[in-house]
Amino acid sequence: MTTPSISPKAPAPVLELPATLEVVYANLARIAHSPADIVLDFAHMLPGEPKARIRSRVVMSPLSAKLLVKALTENLARYETAYGEIVLPVNNTLADNLFRPFQQPPEPPKEP
Repeated sequence: MTTPSISPKAPAPVLELPATLEVVYANLARIAHSPADIVLDFAHMLPGEPKARIRSRVVMSPLSAKLLVKALTENLARYETAYGEIVLPVNNTLADNLFRPFQQPPEPPKEP
C-alpha cells in the first residue's frame, strides 16, 4: 500500500518595492470584465468635482480576482477584529456609495 505524497508548499515570492513606485489613493472603483479578464479601475474623486480621473488600472484573470476577493475578505475580518466593525451606509446601493458624485449639502435658509 502506498501513501499519497504531499508536495511541499512553495515558498512565497519575494516582493520588491521599486523606489519610483507611485502610491495612489482611491475612493472610487469601477469593475468590468470580459470572458478572460477582470479589469479594476481606481480613481480619486474630490468633493464637488463632477469628474474623477482614473489613476490606476489592474487587469487580472478571473481566478486571480477570486483569490483577491478571498484575501481581502480574510484581511478585512482581521482588521475588524483589531479595530472594530466597518459599518456600511444603509438605504443606498453599493453603486450609490462607490460611483455617485459627491452631493453638496443644501445651504441653510438665510434669516431675514
